Amino acid sequence: MAEEKEMTFWDHLDVLRGTLFRSAAAIFAVSIVFLCIKTSLFRFVLAPTTPDFFLYKLLGLDFSISLVNIDISAQFFVHLKIALLCGVIVAFPYVIFEIWKFIAPALYSNEKKAVRKAFGMASVLFYLGVAVGYTVILPVCLMFFMNYTVSDAVLNTITLNSYISMFVSMVFLIGLVFEFPTVIMVLSSLGIVNKTMLRSYRKHAFIVIMIIAALITPSDPVSMFVLGIPLYMLYEFSIYVSREAPAEE
Repeated sequence: MAEEKEMTFWDHLDVLRGTLFRSAAAIFAVSIVFLCIKTSLFRFVLAPTTPDFFLYKLLGLDFSISLVNIDISAQFFVHLKIALLCGVIVAFPYVIFEIWKFIAPALYSNEKKAVRKAFGMASVLFYLGVAVGYTVILPVCLMFFMNYTVSDAVLNTITLNSYISMFVSMVFLIGLVFEFPTVIMVLSSLGIVNKTMLRSYRKHAFIVIMIIAALITPSDPVSMFVLGIPLYMLYEFSIYVSREAPAEE
């Protein structure tokens, strides 16, 4: 069998360009679909502002938000932003697949199996994070900030842009945070971290996680633990999927 020709820098750049183009094309195609279903899309996006949202009903709360728009072009650009966000979320598994195809040739055979498994897990964790952000963290933050005032003389009037900014942050960013075990699994397969190292930092990790949870949901201790517990479980899961420390000779 003829020896494979070693790829040059420009060959790698060409492959990367193809990866980025196909990923962008997939996101664009899905975004177009969401642009065409505006009513259904925003029924879902705005659901946490209505009293019928399931978390409020579950907790027996009568909570709702009336949004206003003060920018003449805001609703159009919000539609574009949300359609693009949904395009990224739905196309995420394909983007991950394209990234895997790009980096796989650079890995050794013993690394490919572990990294392939990590990439396969990435989509599941991302969607789990998106679900947690949408169903729990976003409504908890909305309730806190809507009920927080510096004075009874100041009314909270929430603009559409303000709500959408929080929606994107709480849903998409929490989805990315849930990728932590994937990153650990890849680093572990490359020999950078291991179970022993992660176990030794359990206490530090718990404190950092609780601080992060308190900053994201500063309403009360219950809200802090609602976010902190799943984040710490992710850390424990990261220990589970990482490799043992190599035996000393």
